[in-house]
Order: sequence, then C-alpha cells, then structure tokens
Amino acid sequence: MKTEVKFSSFRNFIIVWIGQLVSAIGSSMTSFALSIWVWESTDKVTTLTLIGFYTLLPSIVITPISGVIVDRWNRKLLMIVGDSVAVGVTIAIALLYLTHNLQVWHLYVTGAITGIFNQLQSLAYSASVGLMLPQKHYSRASSMEFLSTYGAIIFAPAFAGYLYHVVGLVGIALIDTLTFTCAISTVLLVHIPQPKFREFNSQHPENIWQELGFGWRYIQTHKSLLALLMTAMLFWFFHDVGNAIYTPMILARSGNNTLLLGSLASAAGIGGVMGALIMSVWGGSKHRIKGFLWGMVGAGLSKTIFGLGNTAFVWIGAQFCSSLNFPLNGSSENAIWLTKVTPEVQGRVFAVRSLLFQIFSAIAYLIAGPLADRVFEPGMKQNGQLAWLFGNIFGINKGAGMALLYVLCALCMLFVGVFGFNVRLLRNIDEKH
Repeated sequence: MKTEVKFSSFRNFIIVWIGQLVSAIGSSMTSFALSIWVWESTDKVTTLTLIGFYTLLPSIVITPISGVIVDRWNRKLLMIVGDSVAVGVTIAIALLYLTHNLQVWHLYVTGAITGIFNQLQSLAYSASVGLMLPQKHYSRASSMEFLSTYGAIIFAPAFAGYLYHVVGLVGIALIDTLTFTCAISTVLLVHIPQPKFREFNSQHPENIWQELGFGWRYIQTHKSLLALLMTAMLFWFFHDVGNAIYTPMILARSGNNTLLLGSLASAAGIGGVMGALIMSVWGGSKHRIKGFLWGMVGAGLSKTIFGLGNTAFVWIGAQFCSSLNFPLNGSSENAIWLTKVTPEVQGRVFAVRSLLFQIFSAIAYLIAGPLADRVFEPGMKQNGQLAWLFGNIFGINKGAGMALLYVLCALCMLFVGVFGFNVRLLRNIDEKH
C-alpha cells in the first residue's frame, strides 16, 4: 500500500526541535533537583532506582496499544496532550513540596502518570519525523535530536545545582512549566503530517489484537531488524543498570558534592553536543551499522575508564568521551529504522521496539538498586567478600561497590559492540533488498 506523504520543509522540523530542546532543559532541571532531594532524604540507591522503575512500568502497559493510537490518531494532538499532562504533574509536585507534604511515594505515582503520556508523546514525535523530512535528512535529524538531549544536559545540571539552593524545588518546577509551554507553542505553530491509514473492517477485538501484534510480526519477518533490535536491547540493558547507580555513586564517592555532579553532567552534555554537531554536519556514514557498533564500543570503553577513576579530572574526561559516542550510535540506529520501516506502519513497529526497550530498562532499574545496596556495597566494605579482590582498584570506601558494578556493566557494553561486528545480519543491514 502506498502512502501519500507530503514532505514539509526542514523549517518545520527546526521549530518543533527548538521547542523540544527548551522543554528538555526544564525537565532535566527538575529531574536533577528531585534526584538530589531523594538522595538527601533517604541515602538509599534503591529508592532512586525505584522512581525510574515506576516511571517505566505503566508506560510498558500502554506501549502495545500506543502504536495503534499513534498510527490512527492525530499525532500533533498527542504531542500537545503529552506535554500538557507533564505540566500538570510538575505543578502538583511543586504544590506538594510547597506545603511540606511531598513524599517519595508521590514521585512514584507522578512518575507513573508522566511515563504513560511521555510514551505517547515521544512515539508520536518519532513517527512524525519520517513524514516531516526526506530520507536523506534522517541521520541529520536524528543527530539533532541528540543535540537537543545533550544540549539540555549541558545547561540543566549547572542551573539546577545552583538554583536548588536559591529558589528551591518550587522555583525549578516553575521554570520547567514555562519550558513546557514553549514546547506546546512550537507544536501548535507548524503542520505535523499525518499518514493515511486503512480503516478497520470492524471494531471486533480480534482485529484490534491483530493490529497490536503487527509491529512484532513486521520485525520478525525482517531478520536484520530483529538482530539490530536484540543487539541494541542488550547494550542498553547494561547501560541502564550502570546509569541507575550513576548519581548515588558520584555523590557517595565525592562526599555529596552536587557541584561536581553538575559539572560531570555538563561534561557529558558537551560531549554529546559535539558528537551531535559532527553527525549533523557529516550526515552519517554510508554504512550506518558501523556507526551504530563503533558508538557502542567507544561508549563502553569510556565508561570503563570512568568507573575505574576516582578523581574529577578522570571522571570529566571519560564522561565527555562517553557521551561523544551516543549520537553516533543512536542517530545511525534511528536512520536504519526510519529507512527500513515504511511510514504508515512506523507507529506500531516503533511501539514494539519501545516496549521491549522499556521492559529491559525496567528490569535494569529494578535490579540495580538491590545489587548496589545488598551485594556490591557490602561486598566492598572492609573485610567484605569482594574487597580482597577489587579493593586495591576501587578502594573500600562508600561508593566502591557501585563503582565495581558500573565497570562490569561498561565492559558488557563494550563486548556487545565488538560481538556485533561478527553478526552477518547486522553487517549486511545497510544493503538494499
């Protein structure tokens, strides 16, 4: 089936992209401030990681049907609704904090609500990119999305780290609300193309279930996409375990130095922006799979060095180098998916992809906290079961166990990238059939 697609100019994409950048800065500031508040209030890794888990869990439930929703409903409206709900949640958190009623379980609930609507918003945005731009700009557009993400990382932690002690969580939430308003306004300004979608023959449940399973069947029949998906899921599973313990690891090993934590985030942002700029100007390699795999190898190696280090100098350098690789990896992967999957089914296919990523990520966040609190941290204390073997490398102070777990995850990321070069289906994925 052919889909009539009217490609809009790059200008419309830029307008929406600017709104997403501003919104990402506000969201990152709030997330950074809440992480500090939770760590100061509980001093438990598991508490922090459970926020990520409860944010992912409801979105996992909605993801299977989200693809059908995005393919059938107005994508522009879905993007606006997603941002509007996020505004309401941010205001609710601010009011709870202002009245001294904010508790950790409130963040579990608000995270769950946000996760559901963020899933719809991000999926609608991702599926719209293929219709807003011609294929030759896919890699460039993907790299600009990374530029937005890492641009927020540069500014948000520095701003939030300072403002947290000046205007508090309420002030940061107000700024976040204003940035969401900007994002909604930019979406309202432009035309978001909508693909033609065949009408359902009926509304019988079996037809709905056929649509829900379509995305998975599509990936199964395209073996190279299945190999790409499985490789990426393994990589991001180990990444997310390490990422879940990243903030408490740095705070524990630096004596709760929030300024250092913000500086590391800014270093990551600068590395990511540079990587995204390179990809935006370059447009990506002709063999996109090489960019995908080399990005994994570079990120895994850099994170290994990061975990082994215990000084600001090593951490900042390694964090910069690590983030430099993610635009290469991610923009190459996104370009492959946009090229290989036809626009009229991207919502359902991308929903399956998102669902599997979220399941693996939720498992990673669920196990990371208990592993850190109950296995690695006790094991790396003096006379611990792991200290005799790794104590000379990581030390035996608070945070040493988390550093060991972080390095193990980084080495697994490195291995996944190296192994991918030996999988024929991946090596040949750029070939036209």
